[in-house]
Amino acid sequence: MTDTTSTLDLGPQTLILARLAEGVRDEQLADGTPCPGCAVRNMLGHLTGLAVAFRDAARKDLGPTTDTPPDAAAPEIGPGRREELAKALDALADAWRDPAAWTGMTRAGGVDLPGAVAGAVAADELVIHGWDLARATGQEYTPDPAALSAAYGFLAAAAAQGEPGSGVFGPVVPVPDDAPLLDRAVGLSGRDPAWTR
Repeated sequence: MTDTTSTLDLGPQTLILARLAEGVRDEQLADGTPCPGCAVRNMLGHLTGLAVAFRDAARKDLGPTTDTPPDAAAPEIGPGRREELAKALDALADAWRDPAAWTGMTRAGGVDLPGAVAGAVAADELVIHGWDLARATGQEYTPDPAALSAAYGFLAAAAAQGEPGSGVFGPVVPVPDDAPLLDRAVGLSGRDPAWTR
């Protein structure tokens, strides 16, 4: 995994995600998402928090942002949500452009893991939650191919190491082998690619 992800630029995917967030209308904030129990407003808050956490994980700046489990709370958003998220996503992408981010050990979500794995997890979070947000708000979504490939690789490896049918984020949703790569990644993340609002 290190060889393929250490050259990954998360910037294209963070730009896609920032555009999706910009397209969210205020009246959609209370709508549900494919992520159970998570409204659009919570997803935007989660994205802001994970962007900060994975920025700090890349920098090896370990502390409260990297120690908090991802399901600790359903975060809310403030009035400056668009600017705050865009700024956090930019900082995340910039931090992972440093080759040192991909080496050694770091921490994210309270879990110690190699830098290369943390980078792959960051790609997965950006790709899958981008899909969540697009589906919940009716926006078109085409993730960055390199980030999608890294996300799929991480999810497939995690599923292969666990019990059959289990994924890192919940039971795997079966998807045909010839389905688009995004659908297969979504299925591995425990979501149904056919989910609609």
